Amino acid sequence: MRLALLALAASVGGAALVPTATAEVPTAAPVRGPIVQMFQWPWESVARECTDFLGPKGFGAVQVSPPQEHVVLGDQGYPWYQDYQPVSYQLESRRGNREQFAAMVRTCNDAGVEIYVDAVVNHMSGSGSVGSGPGSGGSTYEKYDYPGIYADADFHGCRRDIANYQDKWEVRNCELVGLADLATESEHVRTTLTAYLNDLVGMGVSGFRVDGVKHMPPEDVGAIFGAVQNVPGTGARPYVFQEVIADGTTTAGEYAGNGDVTEFGYYGVVANAVRDGSLAQLANLPERMSLPSDQAVVFIDNHDTQRSSPILTYKDGVTYDLAVAFELAYPYGTPQLISGFAFDDPDAGPPAEADGTTQAASCDNSAWSCEHRRPIIAGMAGFHGAVQGTELTNWWDNGGGQVAFGRGDKGFVAINREGGELSQTFQSSLPAGTYCDVMSGELKDGACTGTTVEVGADGRFDATVAPNSGLALHIGAKL
Repeated sequence: MRLALLALAASVGGAALVPTATAEVPTAAPVRGPIVQMFQWPWESVARECTDFLGPKGFGAVQVSPPQEHVVLGDQGYPWYQDYQPVSYQLESRRGNREQFAAMVRTCNDAGVEIYVDAVVNHMSGSGSVGSGPGSGGSTYEKYDYPGIYADADFHGCRRDIANYQDKWEVRNCELVGLADLATESEHVRTTLTAYLNDLVGMGVSGFRVDGVKHMPPEDVGAIFGAVQNVPGTGARPYVFQEVIADGTTTAGEYAGNGDVTEFGYYGVVANAVRDGSLAQLANLPERMSLPSDQAVVFIDNHDTQRSSPILTYKDGVTYDLAVAFELAYPYGTPQLISGFAFDDPDAGPPAEADGTTQAASCDNSAWSCEHRRPIIAGMAGFHGAVQGTELTNWWDNGGGQVAFGRGDKGFVAINREGGELSQTFQSSLPAGTYCDVMSGELKDGACTGTTVEVGADGRFDATVAPNSGLALHIGAKL
């Protein structure tokens, strides 16, 4: 089976043998700006982008790719998924070493951008990596034998691929495409994983995206992450959000006691509506989701869906940008964006040197897709921060592909996915004044580089929105 399926689920469980704990659940989105997954970006490139763009534009957090030592699959062209096969917990990956990682965390924190690590805690390397050693940090290993870390007894006894996804025991105990499935119910495994996570938090990491959670019992996840220390300097609990691809056997809500959960239903509903020009159906979006807003992390695409089940991706141009704009404007869930690299082969790894180490990421290089720098998406990052905590107000639609809505008295957005112009007098709750449309420009040195809109004392304004475009006003971009 193709290893590109790895990150779509990652597996394990069993009866708890040691006391369990539940991670403390954040009561609100942890940051004002959105989370952006800088997929496969090297540490030095992430640090530079935090300072130069992400912090100034209002992005709240970066989700970085797994930083631990991983297999090196040179005979397979160094595919992206090798990073999801750990062989140790030393911070030596193709994106950089421990010192570079620590410097990135400091730099991004100084820029007001938190770092969330993509945490692989369910498994180690797989059958497809046998004979591929050493790892990215030079470690020798064999499947089920990682010297000084894990031995044979630390893995589940069901050493075959999951065959029946309707059997919860099998989903949590057998192997996903040959990956060595950790016995996360054991005290040694839990202690080892928590030590790795504490090492990261001690460097200033503020949270974790937990990979493949449905393949672990909720009590195992709670015990591991519940034992992680508070973030130094802030005393806050690390933010935890869990990748759960729900189905008839596993629900997202089973894991909500440990932290937030990815709402996979969201991207299908929203991306299809934007693609098909049926935006009016999104008025009551929360009613169609399985999780309440304060427990959900939402996305239009991520590194898995881009490759396995794409609806809209960076390849779809402004239609994709408008879907992300809706995600950042509508008050449901914590938004997660992605910024990765261009690909045609879904297995392909990032731009790399001859030895497989990742080249510096730059948005001047078309090999990096840099979705976060697209003008509509970058402008809406600031919109999201400006409207946090406000209700949906003043909804309007034409029954099809044209919608508009407000966020209390802090913002207003209109999106047009039809072939004709949307010319309308809109009713908002914004204070009177002149606003910069952040989908077409930005407020810079007291002037707007795009379109301006005059809002009257009654909150009303006239605007024309071109086909396949949008308009967004918020109080942080008021002249």
